[in-house]
Amino acid sequence: MVSRVRVWLNRTYAENVFFMDQLRRNPSDRAVEIHATHGDPDSPVLAAADTADLEPEGLSPAAYVEFALAVCAKRAIDVFVPRLHQAAIVAHRAEFEAVGTALLAPPPEAVAVFRDKVIAYEAVQAIGVPVPPWWRVRSADELLAAVEELEAGGHKACFKPASGAGGVGFRVITRAPFSLLHLNGFPTPYVQLDLVLRALRESDEPVDWLVMPRLEQPEVSVDCLTGRDNVVRLAVGRTKNGRRRGFTLDERFVEPARRIAEGFGLHHLSNVQFRMFGEQPVLMDVNTRPAGGLHQLSLCGVNAPWAAVRVALGDDPGVIEPPFLGQDYTVVSAPRPVRGVSVPPQRVEEAAVLPTAVAEPAPVQAAAEVLPL
Repeated sequence: MVSRVRVWLNRTYAENVFFMDQLRRNPSDRAVEIHATHGDPDSPVLAAADTADLEPEGLSPAAYVEFALAVCAKRAIDVFVPRLHQAAIVAHRAEFEAVGTALLAPPPEAVAVFRDKVIAYEAVQAIGVPVPPWWRVRSADELLAAVEELEAGGHKACFKPASGAGGVGFRVITRAPFSLLHLNGFPTPYVQLDLVLRALRESDEPVDWLVMPRLEQPEVSVDCLTGRDNVVRLAVGRTKNGRRRGFTLDERFVEPARRIAEGFGLHHLSNVQFRMFGEQPVLMDVNTRPAGGLHQLSLCGVNAPWAAVRVALGDDPGVIEPPFLGQDYTVVSAPRPVRGVSVPPQRVEEAAVLPTAVAEPAPVQAAAEVLPL
């Protein structure tokens, strides 16, 4: 009799309820039990799990590793999918293996390269992957010089943290003076150059930003599954152009994504993002974790989460070719249950006692689903 697989997702995105759904509906028909932890008691991820705990707040990366090791031992976790404190966790892979837990994450060397976007851009350029022009800035004068050079070339300038995830901190520079026009409609990512320069000059807080031209759509996110032998088993692009989403196997995007995943040993699941600089696709970002939209590959007949769990357990699924590319679609919100009782966030000193959550019928919280256009 084949034993069940116990999988843990730590503090992660709400969209990963679909990651969990796909694990349970795996084509191997193998029993999967899912443990989830989060800092938000109303996260739908907690309600979707078989067992769930609130995470202690305020732990240092080192303390979080100790917490994670204790969870893996207590819960008999077979596969741990870390998002929070990924870099610290993968540095202790041997200790997790000693308690019987495989990490579904790349080795520490690969994670380190892509934590800093400047280091990442320099590294991928060295293997021939195109990147946009970029400047690292830490002062108002450096920002102004970069913006002026980009504008002289006919580009709009934007900036984002050199280290960060998703769109956090992303802004587009405008020279249009602030007026009531900017208070109409919905908020936008545009920010006035004079306000940014003033804030930098008046603040003692250091910044570390990457300045580059604003890149154009389509945006293509290539989801990769790579074995420990550095060979990609799966690479499919998800396209985004406004509300319209779709899929692609266009080698302009898939080939450089493969080169990055194999060249830097991005074992297990990674996501490589491209946008257009003129007529050329250029690298935008590399995520060393499963993308929030990974479940959308199910529209191509692919269960990527389960294939990744198989790789983590040492079972090679072989090369995975999508049997078809799904039709174009859009993303909408849909209700998902939350836990029946909302538990206040824990204090750090209470971390030793972790309440177990039981999924019950409850009020609902929105999460993203995909629908054909």
